[in-house]
Amino acid sequence: MGRTFFVGGNWKCNGTSEEIKKIVATLNAGQVPSQDVVEVVVSPPYVFLPLVKNELRSDFHVAAQNCWVKKGGAFTGEVSADMLVNLGIPWVILGHSERRAILGESNEFVGDKVAYALSQGLKVIACVGETLEQRESGSTMDVVAAQTKAIAERVKDWSNVVVAYEPVWAIGTGKVATPAQAQEVHAELRKWLQANVSAEVAASTRIIYGGSVSGGNCKELAGQPDVDGFLVGGASLKPEFIDIIKAAEVKKSA
Repeated sequence: MGRTFFVGGNWKCNGTSEEIKKIVATLNAGQVPSQDVVEVVVSPPYVFLPLVKNELRSDFHVAAQNCWVKKGGAFTGEVSADMLVNLGIPWVILGHSERRAILGESNEFVGDKVAYALSQGLKVIACVGETLEQRESGSTMDVVAAQTKAIAERVKDWSNVVVAYEPVWAIGTGKVATPAQAQEVHAELRKWLQANVSAEVAASTRIIYGGSVSGGNCKELAGQPDVDGFLVGGASLKPEFIDIIKAAEVKKSA
């Protein structure tokens, strides 16, 4: 298999300089498994990217939470992939459900963003996931497949893509997909990649889970065969993020 466990921390629109420095100090002091066991990426708001990049331990990496769909120019308020590369930021989160829902980012727009970011040398955490209404109507896989298809149509090389499955109904709500629910969607996503991209991409692409991941539920989720890590929201701002990173050891001992 050889998929290195991946833990991302999405800090969203939170933090002051002082708070960010405290979070970084906690991370720097944390005892975590080595890089061959777990890859850790944290994603502060744009304005704190240089601060975090300079202060954060060298075995953790930094991601932006978004970037523009093409080269920079007359796009007030946007940040381009090229700028992130220039800052030495290796990762970017794209297609997060908050941006899809609140800012109206379509599957196609997200697909274009992923393709452009990859073309500039960034690595991408690409988010997919269904709403509660979509889950209750039985259309989870249709929704997630359509979101993934828009990326697959534009991307040939998946080696720098991590797919984050985030059921929208579980983000910040305290509701968590059960380990069985998460495993079911992850397995179906992998099957979709096998059928529509390639067996190699399906086997090697990490599919991580996001949605109210905590220190209390991370080990059981990590034990699922197709859950290759987490994209953590609120808990990534707290010391328990270290416990979530340590859940990677479940995979190592499996």
